[in-house]
Amino acid sequence: MPNLSTHLRSRIGKVCVALTGATAAEMMERAALAAKETPFLEFRLDYLDKPAAAVPKFRAFLAEHTEVTAIATCRRAEHGGQFAGTLAAELDILLKAAAPTEPGAPETGFQLVDLELESAEALKAAKKNDLAKLRETGTAVIVSHHDFDDTKDLDAIYARMTPFEPDFVKIVPTAKSLTDNVTLMRFIERISDQTAVVGICMGDAGVLSRVLGLRAGSAFTFASAHVGDETGPGQLAARTLVETYRIEEVDAATKVFGVAGDPAGKSLSPLMMNTAFRRETVNAVYLALQTAKIEDLVALMAQIPIQGVSITMPHKQAILKYLERMDPLSEKIGAVNTVTRFEGKLYGVNTDVAGIVVPLEKRLTLRGAKILVLGAGGSARAAVFALRDKGADVFLLNRTPETAAKLAKQSGAKVIKREAVAKTSFDVILNATPIGMAGNTSPQILTAEDLNAKLVFDIVYNPIETPLLRLARERNIPIITGVEMFVQQGVRQFEIWTGKPAPEEEMRRVVLHALKQQADAVEAVVPPKIKKAS
Repeated sequence: MPNLSTHLRSRIGKVCVALTGATAAEMMERAALAAKETPFLEFRLDYLDKPAAAVPKFRAFLAEHTEVTAIATCRRAEHGGQFAGTLAAELDILLKAAAPTEPGAPETGFQLVDLELESAEALKAAKKNDLAKLRETGTAVIVSHHDFDDTKDLDAIYARMTPFEPDFVKIVPTAKSLTDNVTLMRFIERISDQTAVVGICMGDAGVLSRVLGLRAGSAFTFASAHVGDETGPGQLAARTLVETYRIEEVDAATKVFGVAGDPAGKSLSPLMMNTAFRRETVNAVYLALQTAKIEDLVALMAQIPIQGVSITMPHKQAILKYLERMDPLSEKIGAVNTVTRFEGKLYGVNTDVAGIVVPLEKRLTLRGAKILVLGAGGSARAAVFALRDKGADVFLLNRTPETAAKLAKQSGAKVIKREAVAKTSFDVILNATPIGMAGNTSPQILTAEDLNAKLVFDIVYNPIETPLLRLARERNIPIITGVEMFVQQGVRQFEIWTGKPAPEEEMRRVVLHALKQQADAVEAVVPPKIKKAS
């Protein structure tokens, strides 16, 4: 490992914040804020209209902020960046960014520069010595390669890099599957003893490598300053990496859990479960495992000792054939949302049951209760079988009557016609469909006049107040939000996986806070309509 990278690794952190901005002033403003928490920064000079003219301003900034370790990157558009200039122009910018100071003057300039592999190869082919000039400045050189399409032969890419003797190699493929993360991390493990390597998988499926890559031997990882400022597909915000995933505490003993689904990236489960792990001092991390294929998840679990997984749409039924065993109620439901690994085998349970039953039992006796369930899909099946198991009298309303009839026959529930709902009184109306979920534009099944019930429960948790719950409030009917189900099913998962009582109130608090922040952000972009005075 080159001495320069060894020196730098003693002062840099595990997370480098990638900074963008329309102007140098904006980028420096963001840098000053980011440096208060994470003083290892990458300045994406290629995002500026005139990066060469901005370099002196950045050098002055770095002279004032000596706590900052900085990378200068000016990636050309043909290699995934924003810079429209030539290779010669890119090298000129990097040389100016890395130029040594005058003898006796305060240290300024960037400690590292990032040069893409293709540029280094073009310089070599043209027999230019710009790479040697970069080295003469005393600045560490990162030779990087980005594949925005796939994860190919990483050893072949590394073999192309080694002739340039970089201080750091940065290899960033795209994860098309969860197991692509394993390919990258095993590569990092092989070469990290002989060179300083930075490895990350881009894409929604690449979260695994962004969190566990350091454990495999990656020198550091990259993050955005804030959500929405990402410089690469799948990049996470620095605060998310540090606070939610506790990336600086992940070690060889850290147990790995996750939520698997398509999509999984928007789930609040990682926030809720990682908060619970931190509160109860459990050395574990919970990741978003984005995959459209259940076979991909099973293959991942065979290669990495993942201890447990929350299963979400569309995999709750597809996972069944891979399970060694499940509890009797889950067998009746025909779906599980929780998988535990024990001695290499997978065991399933459905904690959606607890998510439905526990909030209701706090408010009424379920035996003999008259409950209308909307829907007949996976969540509705969990609700119906759970409620029937508690002795409730369950009625089903579904837009596809045949599906409702099949579920009714299996569970002992009854099918009710749409026109009969308003004429029938219920103890509870429970929505077990995704209607009302953020982004779902399907029309409501019921109107306000249909809500002839003592209680309305909507399992949709985002937004907190769904259209159905709003109708219930307007009729002064007590409600249960989907947050209650979401938290309760997570509470049960935590207890199954850890054997410890879950910090329920803390889990509820962080979920509510995140949902309110999301709602505020949406309202800031699309303010509510102001009613005109008549």
